[in-house]
Amino acid sequence: MSKRLLSRFLYSISGTFLTVILTWVFSLAQSFQSFSSPMILAPKPEEATFSSGKLLLHGFIHKPQGDGLFPAIVMNHGSEQFPKSGEKMAKPFVSRGYVVFFPHRRGQGRSSNQSEYIMDVIRREPVTDRDKKFVELQETHLEDTIAALSYLKQLPYVDKNRIAITGCSFGGIQTVLATEKQIGIRASVAFAPAAQTWSTVTLLPSRLIKAVRSATVPIMLVQAENDYDLTPTKTMAKELEKVNKPHKLLIFPAFGTTHAEGHGFCAWGEKVWGDEVFSFLASAMSHHAPSIRIIERE
Repeated sequence: MSKRLLSRFLYSISGTFLTVILTWVFSLAQSFQSFSSPMILAPKPEEATFSSGKLLLHGFIHKPQGDGLFPAIVMNHGSEQFPKSGEKMAKPFVSRGYVVFFPHRRGQGRSSNQSEYIMDVIRREPVTDRDKKFVELQETHLEDTIAALSYLKQLPYVDKNRIAITGCSFGGIQTVLATEKQIGIRASVAFAPAAQTWSTVTLLPSRLIKAVRSATVPIMLVQAENDYDLTPTKTMAKELEKVNKPHKLLIFPAFGTTHAEGHGFCAWGEKVWGDEVFSFLASAMSHHAPSIRIIERE
């Protein structure tokens, strides 16, 4: 090959390579611009304070973009001492147009300075008194849940006639207890309520059975098959059926391989439970929808 042909060949290759590089850089810049655009990023949760009796509690508001009015969810955290903002579980609700309020109950998370941590209080009790204290504290924490609901209702972008309540584990217990109250909610979705405490806290089953028998709104009970204990949701569903209360029982296939992974289904399994839960909520939130009928699926 002559020197002239070789130089032309190298020039052609280098020009093509430069074009490829420039095209790649331009595409990357466009992607970064789109990624950083506030139009597609979910709004950051906003910390809020609300009163529960004499206590000043904290929580996090997750809001869709726009002015509303939006349907809304009170989302109850579990027994963890330091819950975060609830962003993982709130995200699928916000993406479907729900405002989510994730309150921190007394003694937990950002409300830690308002009381002792619930589990520390229970463990300090004599063994013979712990069951009673457990149920008493759930009732006390329900005051915080209802106070959070009252706060949510007064937000100007929330449709106070379309509010539901949900939660997982301890938050599921709170959800079940709230279901018996006339507090202006349209539905409740309880994930794994009492899955770790039903068999050990002897006074808890009768309290939750009493709550569902007095349910004032449709309730959905949701678990993965490999959660710690399916007895609570199955028992409560049978009680709801006995008194002809509208409900859904959904036991999904195993999520992961351990009990802990099954218990985390509420936070990590939205792609599995999402369609069922949001269909249930849409029906319950509709101003013109008939009452939800009793449905069970295992």
